[in-house]
Amino acid sequence: MKRRAFIKQALAGVAIAGFTSRLPAAGAANPPRILLRSSWQTVNIGDIAHTPGVLHLLEKHIPHAEIRLWPSSVDNGVEKMLRARFPKLVIVQSKDEIAKAFVDCDFLLHGSGPSLVAAKDVARWVKETAKPFGVYGITLGTVDGAIVELLSKAKFAYFRDSVSLASAKQQKISAPVMDFTPDGAFAVDLRNDAAADEFLKANHLETGKFLCCIPRLRNTPYWKIKNAVFDQKKHDRNEAMKEHDHAPLRQAIIEVTKQAGMKVLLCPEDKSQMDIGKEMLLDKLPEDVKARVVWREKYWLTDEALSVYVKSAGLFGNEMHSPIMCIGNGVPAIVCRFAEQTSKGFMWRDIGLDSWLFDHDKDEDAAKIPPAVVAMAMDRKGALEKVEKAKETVLLKQKQSMDVLAACLK
Repeated sequence: MKRRAFIKQALAGVAIAGFTSRLPAAGAANPPRILLRSSWQTVNIGDIAHTPGVLHLLEKHIPHAEIRLWPSSVDNGVEKMLRARFPKLVIVQSKDEIAKAFVDCDFLLHGSGPSLVAAKDVARWVKETAKPFGVYGITLGTVDGAIVELLSKAKFAYFRDSVSLASAKQQKISAPVMDFTPDGAFAVDLRNDAAADEFLKANHLETGKFLCCIPRLRNTPYWKIKNAVFDQKKHDRNEAMKEHDHAPLRQAIIEVTKQAGMKVLLCPEDKSQMDIGKEMLLDKLPEDVKARVVWREKYWLTDEALSVYVKSAGLFGNEMHSPIMCIGNGVPAIVCRFAEQTSKGFMWRDIGLDSWLFDHDKDEDAAKIPPAVVAMAMDRKGALEKVEKAKETVLLKQKQSMDVLAACLK
């Protein structure tokens, strides 16, 4: 289907469904109150990004709503970062604060994540309040009957990739509105330009003249970065596949530094990846290439990372949410996935970026990664055109989903 026809048809569908109604004007009595269940952890800038992304969407599309955030974790400087961007945000964490939010709020919104992360809390909301709830941009695998029943009670259930949507339908989940909507992290607009500029200057990285590269093991070694039990099976799988999964990235670094004259920044999405970047990428590069590669030794938060990404010429690697933030902010990004990452990578195909999606589990795909990175770096105009087309789809789906939420709040 042609893009214009797709957009026209999609907008028509929204209008027919009656979801284009708007909320009361500013100053109207009894503004709607939304309890956002999100913020799963702070050891990963992608998991952090879910929350400010959805908050930005609510701010943009339902500006008169009052938002209360019910987080799992906002430590490690994340609470301060969120409050700086969203000064009116109310964060509820204590037992009493949560109980009051159950009384005061009209709607529970479960934010983006790898699953129905807070299923127990959603079930509690349904049991204790009988008020409506919705699910915004999750991945869904095979679930048990209790989750099927719970999701079927939602006013809407949005899945962040088409594979998850198909799985939901196959499992007979029957929420009245079920559709694909990209991960909320696409809407992140956090910035820490001062920290980013200082880092770039110290490492001689010039705007538009470097690419970012993110390493990743098959399974996040949470036992190294948070209070988690060591998993021998996952560790063994990581060790068995780490050379396989990083060799194409190393080759891409070699070729893009030599052919495009770009520098490359090795940077993390989670707290384990600084060490992985050094071991699997930096230390194995030829000496002449190392001179054009910068290794970030310390973890960072979402605001500083995004301020660096927007000054880069693009990003590639084995992670998902840094590419999401890049595309949402007009920066080219290539995703390299594998089976352990579930189906979330397929959202690249869903937003029209299938030519920038590669599967490490397919040798023919892995071989295409280096030339794709070089092409992205050297064809700036073509790369930006791809980004803009993808953003059109993302913005449309965001508007549709927020209109549905607005209608639920009437």
